[in-house]
Amino acid sequence: MGEIRALTMRALAWPGHVLFPPVCAGCRRRVSQPGVLCGQCWPGLRLLEKPWCPVMGTPFAHDMGEGFLSAEAIADPPPFERARAAVAYSGVARRMVQGLKYHDRTDLAPWMARWMLRAGSDLVAEADVVVPVPLHWRRFFRRQFNQSAELGRAVAHLAGLPFEPGAVKRIKLTRQQVGLERAQREENVRAAFRVPAEAEITIAGRRVLLVDDVYTTGATVRAVTKALKKGGAGAVDILTFARVLPGDVRQGDSGRGDFRAGGSLPI
Repeated sequence: MGEIRALTMRALAWPGHVLFPPVCAGCRRRVSQPGVLCGQCWPGLRLLEKPWCPVMGTPFAHDMGEGFLSAEAIADPPPFERARAAVAYSGVARRMVQGLKYHDRTDLAPWMARWMLRAGSDLVAEADVVVPVPLHWRRFFRRQFNQSAELGRAVAHLAGLPFEPGAVKRIKLTRQQVGLERAQREENVRAAFRVPAEAEITIAGRRVLLVDDVYTTGATVRAVTKALKKGGAGAVDILTFARVLPGDVRQGDSGRGDFRAGGSLPI
């Protein structure tokens, strides 16, 4: 009976594979199944793995021992408890983020979320609710979607957690963070977020998993964390798809950039 059902499912899926064949998430070459990278793109993806700072999630070159903190975590303790990211923001990962954010490739979100769950398994296990970093309503109106919400929705669905996209609002129309220095980024998002009174019950005393696409300097997620805690959240952890590491961002890499790679189509 199981074999018959499997054959039936493959038969039903066959027209879709013919009309919409699966393509590589990094370069759109044909692949065997959706959500995978081709042999040329896979080596260009740097997965972030232990050993890493237990607070910031930044990888160490060597195992420094249990509980060893990075210099950043010691010198500038964040308002959130822990941060994790799936991949380094360079190469294929950068093209995927830009495809989702600027080219409406919302189909990438579920596959990106799977990698996020792998990196943030310890955070997800303790989370009570998933909240995305919000867009200002004017920017949302122009873009018609929030890439962080797409990732957050997928993470929540895969993890079986409540998803609360309205738990925090962006009340100030800020400049784009791209191209700004750290101090400018912090000033740009200062007091930019607030938990609406009607949403306080959804986060009161709960451990919030805050989801974003890229962790750069942390200015945005720090500002959102402060707003969530002011609104009553018990604790906040950060989970992003990508993380900017020293030396990963070259001039022009932070913006929309050139979405071509090796002659392939834009993702």
